[in-house]
Amino acid sequence: MLTIAPIIVIIILFLFAALKVLNEYERGVIFRLGRVIDTKGPGLIILIPVVDRMMRMSLRIITLDVPNQDVITLDNVSIKVNAVVYYRVVDPQKAILEVEDFHFATSQLAQTTLRSVCGAAELDEILAHRDKINTKIQTILDEQTDAWGIKVTSVELKYIDLPQEMQRAMAKQAEAERERRAKVINAEGEFQAADKLAKAAEIISANPQALQLRYLQTMREMAAESHATTILPIPFDLMKLATGILSPKEERPVQKAEE
Repeated sequence: MLTIAPIIVIIILFLFAALKVLNEYERGVIFRLGRVIDTKGPGLIILIPVVDRMMRMSLRIITLDVPNQDVITLDNVSIKVNAVVYYRVVDPQKAILEVEDFHFATSQLAQTTLRSVCGAAELDEILAHRDKINTKIQTILDEQTDAWGIKVTSVELKYIDLPQEMQRAMAKQAEAERERRAKVINAEGEFQAADKLAKAAEIISANPQALQLRYLQTMREMAAESHATTILPIPFDLMKLATGILSPKEERPVQKAEE
């Protein structure tokens, strides 16, 4: 009985060292005596103790927060930019063999690429066309990390820190733009109102009854607004007669008698 116990312990230790379980999102790179033989997983993996060594690799997307980077744009504006990079391992063997620490390498490459791309663009382009900057950074990173078995899926600029002087200048520019739009809208409204009044004057001059109806409507509005004032309406025909008497008479040309 005493001789069986050590054998059982050895078998348990052997199974513990030989059997490995990989999750669905994991892969195992198998080294046998220092050489890569295969990439296995997911599921149950059987290794040869002492001879085989397995390195786990996750295939899930990794979120990399790129810290603030001091950037001088193409138009000589000093800003601070940070971003977030989403990438994943697509080739576990390359991620282990081609680079010592792909997390650190990708982080450093993202920082330098962010500075170079933002430094080659003007501030207005960075603020107004973030999608183009994101796509450009993502393309460069994906090309550089392809040899490491890394796929950069997305890059997003998170925050752009502008100097206080630039913020005040942009606020003044935005205020001036709003004032300009307000003046243009006001001028267009006055132009449309003048056009409508001119058309109304033409209609009234062509139809004198319309002027009389307008006169009666104005009298009704005045009576409704002011209750303490007594309004005595004057007949419209009498007003026309008075206007004709007070207006200067046209001089008629004197015809010479025929000799």
